[in-house]
Amino acid sequence: MRKPIAGVEEFYAHALAIEREAMERYAEFEEWFRDRGEEVLAGLCSNLAQMEAGHLRELELACRGLSLPTIDAGEHRWLEVGPPESMARELFYRVAAPRHLLEIALQAECNALSFFERVAQTTANPRVRALALELAAEEGEHVRWAAQALEYHPSRRIDWESALQ
Repeated sequence: MRKPIAGVEEFYAHALAIEREAMERYAEFEEWFRDRGEEVLAGLCSNLAQMEAGHLRELELACRGLSLPTIDAGEHRWLEVGPPESMARELFYRVAAPRHLLEIALQAECNALSFFERVAQTTANPRVRALALELAAEEGEHVRWAAQALEYHPSRRIDWESALQ
């Protein structure tokens, strides 16, 4: 278990990483959905990418002048977490269905929500707690949107053998 986040600098470092990854992945997912004619999901991802970009700008302004610690860049990634031998991104996108991307987004949003809730519960710093609760509320909205989008896409089994040929 991770030690509680004590200061705003460490909190901002994690929050920036979470928002940056979400912005980049939603933009990538938007393009994937648009290329496949999934305009509604592309629009959802576009809106979420723009919201995440706005959150990122707000966080960057709020922590301007602070000395932020370096955190593990992979800690908040949605894809390609782990060693280089993990599944290649190209293969993933070749076999992915809309539901798979929505499941990844939902899991990432749940992870962000859990992170901010855990910080709010464990920190002794009232400013960090207030910031964490604010971001947890935003992530809760994103969780609801991703969950609602999933309701419209049935599950599909990946045929790995044909995908690797």
